[in-house]
Amino acid sequence: MKLLYTHENHFLVNNAKNIVEIAGIDVLMKNEYASGAVGDLAPLDTWLELWVINEADHQKADKIIQSVMLKSQGHDWFCSHCAEKNDPSFEICWNCQHEDTTNNN
Repeated sequence: MKLLYTHENHFLVNNAKNIVEIAGIDVLMKNEYASGAVGDLAPLDTWLELWVINEADHQKADKIIQSVMLKSQGHDWFCSHCAEKNDPSFEICWNCQHEDTTNNN
């Protein structure tokens, strides 16, 4: 096993887990209940961790996570079909499900 991703925000780690699992990579979560030990442990030691079970999958999984992070750092885009504002991580409009045709992602 090899550590893939850790963060203090459980939502971000769970999102990374879902994305990697969709790609067919087996992962394991650690420290899911460690937040109760804050005070006895340093806060950093209680962060949720995402581990790749098969180390041969680590590089592929890391590329997937990095790709998602780059997309989330882009700019909001407006749907050419319904003019709704969308987050840069969305490839389709949340409102009408049309694809981003602006190529900002």
